[in-house]
Amino acid sequence: MIETRHLRYFVAVAETLHFGRAAERLNIAQPALSRQIQQLEHELGIVLLERSQRRVRLTPAGRLYLERATRLLDDLAKATNDVRRADAGHAGRLSVGFIHSSTYSVTPAILGRYHASFPDVELVLHEMTIFEQFRALRENVIDIGILRPPVGDPHLSVMPFRDEDFLVVVPEGHRLAGTALAALADLAEETFVLFEQRKSPLFYSRIISMCEGAGFVPQVEQYANQIHTVLGLVRAGMGISIVPEVARNLHMPGIHFLPIREAPSPVQVALAWRSLDETPTLHSFRTMVAEMFPINPAPGSNKERSRHLER
Repeated sequence: MIETRHLRYFVAVAETLHFGRAAERLNIAQPALSRQIQQLEHELGIVLLERSQRRVRLTPAGRLYLERATRLLDDLAKATNDVRRADAGHAGRLSVGFIHSSTYSVTPAILGRYHASFPDVELVLHEMTIFEQFRALRENVIDIGILRPPVGDPHLSVMPFRDEDFLVVVPEGHRLAGTALAALADLAEETFVLFEQRKSPLFYSRIISMCEGAGFVPQVEQYANQIHTVLGLVRAGMGISIVPEVARNLHMPGIHFLPIREAPSPVQVALAWRSLDETPTLHSFRTMVAEMFPINPAPGSNKERSRHLER
């Protein structure tokens, strides 16, 4: 049986054409090396090396075997390295789902860092709603999702990594545009541009709940699905709205953002993945995101202000 050690020993002798120097390179005794080469030739039934007291020379068959043995050892080394990189999450494939609003903030930073850190991982990207990501995770279409909790599926693991406060957004010239904070009760008589319940149930339910907690049901003038559409309608004077703070990153002129005095609980951004199906690439992705976004409230956030008030 020919083993990789036979190939390594033969290549060392063939490259040096000297048993003593080859044995020194391999850190084995010269007699042992001679026996290994003899075993290889016996197994092949071919003379690879012509030996004399003065020199060692490759036979024509030996020259061909050197070429093929070198190629095999190189391929084996590459395969070993590739497997180790894959096991460490440095190579392979990762399918990632993400919500549209995350493209204004965390997703570009995450994907940019991951691609730079793990260039040999093939990223397959899917823009999806939260519920589309739930289905895609269950059906193995994506490996991990960037979405917003809560996640009610017991087969999925969730790692929240970012809190986003809610803000009131009003058009330029609005009576509240120059104020530092907006109390929810002050919005009772306003008309709203609201996220559509069917497409954005999380935002819809959270905004309705905070308004009802302040003693009123919002009067809705228009519905929209995306944050940039909500802001555009506010800018056009169709009403005011309540949006996650990521909306600031759109830098849309003609509107003003106001923190909410009551400091409602923030909305989260999280990773979700199948609990029993974690691959090395998925693990490296999660680890990197955890390093990028340590769980600490941002200075000046509603969450941080609430902690300060509690103290």
